[in-house]
Amino acid sequence: MKDTQNTTYKIVVTALMAAMVFVLTMVISIPFLGSKLRFANAMCLLSGLLLGPVYGGLASGIGSGLYDLLNGYGIDEALITFISKGAIALVGALIAGRRFDRPHWRVIAGSVAGAWVYVALYMLKTFVYQTFVYSLAPDAVLGVMAAKLPASALNAAFAMIVAPLFYFAVVPALRRAQMLEKLR
Repeated sequence: MKDTQNTTYKIVVTALMAAMVFVLTMVISIPFLGSKLRFANAMCLLSGLLLGPVYGGLASGIGSGLYDLLNGYGIDEALITFISKGAIALVGALIAGRRFDRPHWRVIAGSVAGAWVYVALYMLKTFVYQTFVYSLAPDAVLGVMAAKLPASALNAAFAMIVAPLFYFAVVPALRRAQMLEKLR
């Protein structure tokens, strides 16, 4: 019975985290150096750190993919987003490990790796779309990628800082509320 309750709890928290990813993607963006900082990638990382690679990846992918679908992007774009945003949580969680008493460096390492995996996947998507969908010349493709890289790197750095801060703030509260064990 306890396993069923924990699974139900994880599904509910996964849905909650997916909703938070969606809302933060929709609502909060901070203009910064000609770009916009978003909390969405930080929430994707936090999902992985709290829920692990599977449930965290699902929360990140569902929240981000749903944003794409409800904001006029096609199903193909939503699927790519589901995979790439899910990868943030998956990689971050795998590197950070599953224990909640993990050392700080593992949380930070997981956040750094997850954020940069997303940048790499976003650059790969840009390359594929520009080369095969829009049929741009190689120099133009590199130009588009170079134009998109600074904003992506800035958002990655923002997520690498914010996600561990959120994690270290939330985990003690979850522990005091005796909710942390249900997430294992």
